Amino acid sequence: MTKEVTKESKQRMDKTIEDLERELASLRTGRASVHLLDHVSVDYYGSLTPVNQVASVHAPEPNLITIQPWDASQIGQIEKAILTSDLGLNPNNDGKVIRVPIPALTEERRKDLARQVGKVAEEHRTAIRQIRRDANDRLKKLQKDKAISEDEEYWGHDEVQKLTDEFIGKIDLLAKHKEQEILGG
Repeated sequence: MTKEVTKESKQRMDKTIEDLERELASLRTGRASVHLLDHVSVDYYGSLTPVNQVASVHAPEPNLITIQPWDASQIGQIEKAILTSDLGLNPNNDGKVIRVPIPALTEERRKDLARQVGKVAEEHRTAIRQIRRDANDRLKKLQKDKAISEDEEYWGHDEVQKLTDEFIGKIDLLAKHKEQEILGG
């Protein structure tokens, strides 16, 4: 029983790390990345749809993203979505392809992004702690219902804490690397 609780907790923590990696990939670092537009949605015939689901997105150069809509009539909508996003990008198109130059980050913008990395990392640390709390509550309930012994409950709490420490360490490492990437240029 305790192994099931720790196994499930580990799976949930793995998903939290995957989510953090996705969110960090979408933060701008001064280099072009197709993930930069992951959170940009387009009004596609009445429903909000991510840009990468209505167009091919490429980063052919370190400071340029190209977007080729599958439906050319959507160029204006995609451009508008990028302009109204909080990414600070200025797309331009030739009627077929949208080119999004990635300007160098100002020092102030770098610091803002580094703060944003810290905020995102803290949200994910909180999620890990919530998973720990859920697991510990389940272990207490199992012990109270006499499904496991006190020793097994103690062992389970210990294992869940080790997992928590391991995953919070991973979050700290990912956040540190992203901050260095942003602040270092």
